[in-house]
Amino acid sequence: MADFNISGHMKIKTLKKNFKEQFGSNIRVYNGVKFASDDDTVGKIAKKTVKRGEDVTAHGRTKVGNFEEQMSKIYGIKIQVATRDDSELVGNDISLTQSGKI
Repeated sequence: MADFNISGHMKIKTLKKNFKEQFGSNIRVYNGVKFASDDDTVGKIAKKTVKRGEDVTAHGRTKVGNFEEQMSKIYGIKIQVATRDDSELVGNDISLTQSGKI
């Protein structure tokens, strides 16, 4: 499975679409306490300065909790991984690939 890459210039709608295609589950992206606008970029909602070349990557074996923590650490963005139908959040101790099977 190829790496999943996120960069500061990526639009939120593209991030969510690519995540769903790669892992089968949904990603909820927040701008503060509200959902981020699909037209915003990752860099625009980032609470930290995004340095050139400082991108987040993940693969199928990455644990959900580690991925969410990496997004917070690198970009200062809160995300949550949700089930395929986006009805509930998945546990932090499963892999991103497993999250798409729930």
